[in-house]
Amino acid sequence: MTEFFDRHRPMLDAALDAVRQRTFWSPFPEIPSGKIYGETAREDGETGFEALRHAAFDLPGHPNQRLLGGEVSPFGGALGITYPAADAATLIAAAQAAQPALASASPEARVGVCLEALVRLNRMSFLIGQATMHTTGQAFAMAFQAGGPHAQDRGLEAVAMAWDEMTRFAPQARWEKPQGKAAPILLEKHWSIVPAGLSLAIGCNTFPTWNSYSGIFASLATGNPVIVKPHPAAILPLALTVRVLREVLAEAGLPADSVLLAVDERGAEITQELATHPAVRLIDYTGSGAFGDWLRSHARQAQLFTEEAGVNTVTIAATDDFAGLCANLAFSLALYSGQMCTAPQNIYVPEGGIDTDQGRKSFDEVGLALAGAVDALLADQARAAGICGAIANPATLERVQQARGLGRVLRDSAPLGQGRTATPLLLAMRDGDPACEQECFGPIAFVIAVKDADAAIARAADLARRKGAITAALYDRDEARIARAAQAFAAAGVNLSVNLTGNIYVNQSAAFSDFHVTGTNPAGNACLTDTAFVASRFRRAMWRRPVAA
Repeated sequence: MTEFFDRHRPMLDAALDAVRQRTFWSPFPEIPSGKIYGETAREDGETGFEALRHAAFDLPGHPNQRLLGGEVSPFGGALGITYPAADAATLIAAAQAAQPALASASPEARVGVCLEALVRLNRMSFLIGQATMHTTGQAFAMAFQAGGPHAQDRGLEAVAMAWDEMTRFAPQARWEKPQGKAAPILLEKHWSIVPAGLSLAIGCNTFPTWNSYSGIFASLATGNPVIVKPHPAAILPLALTVRVLREVLAEAGLPADSVLLAVDERGAEITQELATHPAVRLIDYTGSGAFGDWLRSHARQAQLFTEEAGVNTVTIAATDDFAGLCANLAFSLALYSGQMCTAPQNIYVPEGGIDTDQGRKSFDEVGLALAGAVDALLADQARAAGICGAIANPATLERVQQARGLGRVLRDSAPLGQGRTATPLLLAMRDGDPACEQECFGPIAFVIAVKDADAAIARAADLARRKGAITAALYDRDEARIARAAQAFAAAGVNLSVNLTGNIYVNQSAAFSDFHVTGTNPAGNACLTDTAFVASRFRRAMWRRPVAA
């Protein structure tokens, strides 16, 4: 049962080295190139996706009481895929039946399954890219990267962390305690990994694999059967994942029902019933703070790992590259139409303006320059479609429409390309406006006039503490103020990016190096991936007995 582990041990060792050193590393190429993935990979992915449409999704041996599925591509057209579905009680029973064998398997066996599954998923990245594109609205290049290699990186990172924790201490020991002139006490001691119980992974609409893989693979590696509950609008990427995992589990001689798919439909969700079942001891959740609050109130038997809503900020105090600043923020605002948990929303600018390499810029000049940079970025229709993608949820378009009246329009949102689309809406706002205190998910950003740079930093850090934030950005020349800002944002539990220009953006989070979410403000209580994320998914139990000298 360790064949997969032995095969992939070099990759695991390299991953462990990367998470310790925090340098750039990835075994899964992010470029969707036929030279890397095979000359026919793109066409095979498209053909494979079309073959899945308007048919029942094959998931051999999976509990199947009925077929459900109603996904519609944000680019237009129903997928027409139905999936095997079962009620919560049936899924729980199947997972519980698989639990003893998975728990008794060695860490090598479980980790090997996870590594092999990730390698197979990587080979399917073009298919997963198509599935992600047509369930989330991401343009293909982003869907390929975020749905495929970047998600696989996060999964591997979690597996490496789980392996490191499970093997941190010796599994057995000969314990000898001297007794003076008497014979020493001799014991043999053995420790077992005891998994926490059933694990529930609740997926989101916008990043079904990227946000779910860390929890799925961390739980499976540590011996916890996983019930994967996709968002009803984004089932396919996780269904493909579940199928691969079940195949590898079976090949390793472990129960395929160690990983199950929980498909439901809007208005008849089974999430709450699953989440509150006494056997479910781990819940990984990405979504709104409202349902996060519900889980905290009702799923008290489970350990929660959450990523929720937050208000990400940018403070513009000064810059030596005004054009680069504007271009960089324009891309961050436009990328996937702002539907990222790391996308900036509140942009704080001193009301008296800022110093730049182009001279003094007033508040209005900064706001209009940002609007102009977005216009320039999206001037070419094909390029714009590749950056913005489509809107995953119709409610986001309604939010954009409602937001127009909140402030002075610096740049209006407009449809773009095929499907349900919207470009960024930029509004000039006054400091203290209640609208800026809440997450406005989607292509909406506020340019907010504040007293000065120090007030902006204080406002952004305070907002993160109270409302949550995953990212913060700062543009400044003053090294002393940069140092103060770093301290303020660290205290608020926010990762800070300073003076980003060029081809690196505040939205981006790199596995093996960046800790995604800190777990210390209301935007989430978990961190991808630190020790705490994996360590509480299992405990250790000992048995011991005397031995002869």
